[in-house]
Amino acid sequence: MAQAAAAQRITIGVDTHLDSHVAHANDQLGRGVDTIQIPTTPTGYQDLLAWARRLGEVDAWGVEGTGSYGAALARFLHAAGEVVLEVNRPDRAARRRRGKSDPLDAEAAARAVQAGEVTVAPKAGTGQVEMIRSLRVARASAMRARTQAINAMKALLVTAPAELREQLRDLPAATLVAAAATLAPGKITSPLAAALLALRTLAHRHQALSVEIKTLTAELDRLTATAAPTLVAMFGIGQDSAGALLVAAGDNPERLRSDAAFSMLCGSSPIEASSGKTVRHRLNRGGDRQANAALYRIVLVRLRYHQPTKDYVTRRLAEGKSKQEIIRCLKRYIAREVFAALQPLRQDLLTPTT
Repeated sequence: MAQAAAAQRITIGVDTHLDSHVAHANDQLGRGVDTIQIPTTPTGYQDLLAWARRLGEVDAWGVEGTGSYGAALARFLHAAGEVVLEVNRPDRAARRRRGKSDPLDAEAAARAVQAGEVTVAPKAGTGQVEMIRSLRVARASAMRARTQAINAMKALLVTAPAELREQLRDLPAATLVAAAATLAPGKITSPLAAALLALRTLAHRHQALSVEIKTLTAELDRLTATAAPTLVAMFGIGQDSAGALLVAAGDNPERLRSDAAFSMLCGSSPIEASSGKTVRHRLNRGGDRQANAALYRIVLVRLRYHQPTKDYVTRRLAEGKSKQEIIRCLKRYIAREVFAALQPLRQDLLTPTT
């Protein structure tokens, strides 16, 4: 009996959460074998792997949320030599029919792997691209906080005492921050003194955040240029756009089968929207929206400064294409160029070291 259990091949789906994961195992015929819940700790991951190997030989793991709650588990399983596939959330129609629970979601993940609906490996998250992603998160947060600080300063000036308002209201943002940072409120005994202290505090916050942003930007520029120099050298692609595209591809771009797959990942692939005698394509509203925004910024730069792009737009306008359709086509072409620029990175990762 033990030999039969060990000989059977199983597929495991995992529904991930912050503090616990639920895993469900199916045999080759799609029949449920067992379900387990484990904590999101190294010991829990070890217990999960031992449980799976006791049930049989694991064909593949379908893990939900490999970019969030399931990231640590996906890295652990990959390091253990397991085949891990990224699973999206369960189909909403199926969820309405069967209900919602963690074991059901884990079973749905296993069935999606067995049905061949899931074929994409998760991002590795173990190299320079993961470093870029982390720093981009920190910089984006600092930039939002800095914008909030200057907006709060301007809002305070609207209702500030007249003598303070007239002194600072017409200053540009940078000059306003510098002037407010030198204010001396003294003892807080009046609305004027309170406004002075508030403005000085916000100005100091703005300056501190500017230093953070400058430091993070310098590191991002260095990492991006090191990770993908060919990509950064392309026309219209700066470090910020290159960073967004690298994060979309991940540390293991070999998981992307073709430029079409990368275009779909960036939300720049055309989607069929034909019906009857109408044959057309529409914009893709899915994919990584930050990567999609990066492609759009690159298109805008090329529309203004890149002569081959200008010639292309002129030709397509003469063919009756709209400006929106032309931009969609350009984003698809640029996605193909970016994918080609990622090939050296793919080869570096695929080539074994000696």
